[in-house]
Amino acid sequence: MIYHFPITTSTNDDARDEKYHEGDVVWADFQTAGRGQRGHEWHSRKGENLTFSVVLEPTFVPIAEQFSVSEVVALSLVDMLSEYDIEAKIKWTNDIYVGDRKLVGILIEHSLSSAALRRTIVGIGINVNQTEFDPSLPNPVSMVQLLGKELIAEEVLHCFLKHLQCNYEALRDGAKISLHDRYNALLYRKNELHTYALPSGEKFSAKIVGTAPSGALRLEDKEGNTKDYLFKEVEFVIF
Repeated sequence: MIYHFPITTSTNDDARDEKYHEGDVVWADFQTAGRGQRGHEWHSRKGENLTFSVVLEPTFVPIAEQFSVSEVVALSLVDMLSEYDIEAKIKWTNDIYVGDRKLVGILIEHSLSSAALRRTIVGIGINVNQTEFDPSLPNPVSMVQLLGKELIAEEVLHCFLKHLQCNYEALRDGAKISLHDRYNALLYRKNELHTYALPSGEKFSAKIVGTAPSGALRLEDKEGNTKDYLFKEVEFVIF
């Protein structure tokens, strides 16, 4: 069921309420305290975009394989955008890019139960009809800017949920490897030499060759050496 509110602090926070169950969606026209990955705020103008959270209960996913849920979400967004003739890529770990511009941000928060996932809150922000952005944001883009026409946000949401259900059921049915392969095939900047930064500030050149099943980003340097980097161990440098 979709629960639609004009305003809230954070849909991810709201969706933690146990009254929501698998498949429920908490959608708000505006968030006063929306947040993204790495502790960043999510900036979205009121009523112009989609900001929502989906509740999942992926108890069939072992903790060690939790990245497969991220893959399902990212793939579902790419599939949805394809229906609008937008060719998107997945910027590790969870942003969705068109060219070098960010169209979608994702924040996934898991609750664990012994050796498996118990509950997952998938927070998503899609730039739908916004045309003016905070100048502090480096590279945003919206669907309306890409398509040249406004869209009905609810239709975009339902299109995404359709693909999420399909990919989520595929994961439940054992398609983890094929989903992982498709995620890797859609990685932003795959097999291209670019600059990356370590937490120390040190920069280096490498190319993405894929991700490990754990979700680590696999980079290959100019000498052909590969190394896996976990979340927060490396950052993209985007000029």
